Amino acid sequence: MLYKRLANCETLEELEAMQEELVDRFGLPPEPAKCLLETHRLRIVSKAFGVARIDAGPETLVLQFIPNPPVDSAKIIRLVQSRKNFKLSGPDRLRIDASMPDVSTRIAQIRSVFKELA
Repeated sequence: MLYKRLANCETLEELEAMQEELVDRFGLPPEPAKCLLETHRLRIVSKAFGVARIDAGPETLVLQFIPNPPVDSAKIIRLVQSRKNFKLSGPDRLRIDASMPDVSTRIAQIRSVFKELA
């Protein structure tokens, strides 16, 4: 039931309220719960950039965009041209090759890309 409620959070405010409720009910969340909340936070933020899917592994991050995303395509092209580890992987995917051995590093990398796209 809690997973469904988390998945139904559409705004950061709703997610923050849900997080506060979880802390009230269960205390400070363990690391896996923090990771789950951060995943949902990234899901909400990614919608503003037209990102439909995020695949983040130890060596590669792939952002898949919806058709005609609301992000300036010139910014994406500038990133690809200025960074040797940024590549276009098909018409709708941005691939970043980087060492991301743990979840917190992957989250930081995703946030960094979103910051550059903003």
